[in-house]
Amino acid sequence: MNIRYISPNDDPCEISNIYEQSWKYAYKGIIPQSFLDSIPSGKWVKSLDTPGRTHFVAEQGGRLIGTASICPSRWENHKSCGEIVSIYLLPEFMGKGHGRALFERCVSELEKQGFEKMILWVLEENSRARRFYEKCGFVCTDEFIEDNIGGKPLREILYAK
Repeated sequence: MNIRYISPNDDPCEISNIYEQSWKYAYKGIIPQSFLDSIPSGKWVKSLDTPGRTHFVAEQGGRLIGTASICPSRWENHKSCGEIVSIYLLPEFMGKGHGRALFERCVSELEKQGFEKMILWVLEENSRARRFYEKCGFVCTDEFIEDNIGGKPLREILYAK
């Protein structure tokens, strides 16, 4: 597997599909199924052009299997931190070490950018992701934000390292 920066030659719809498939798999039973079923193809294409974000793709055998993004913290009270915004894999590649490799690339890149402290947000009900981040050395803080996805109130909690 190769992890690299997104390039102009990459198909943004293929990258968006990784988000779409990952959401539908990872958030099943957390986010309302009607919302997951209604995610349109290409939903995340525009987010790939967000100023200040660095995006990566994981590639295996010429196929894009994962994606991740980082940036300086978007949160005023954490301006000195780097932020891991997203890590997503196609469902058939989850649980095989690819997420860990993407995560480590995010951390390494944030360190290269000069960040000693890092944060990320995760849905409180996403126990699989929470265990993963804890194994990677991140700690759950007392901070949270209330969200609503698909009509369901959800809480996102802050992890920090």
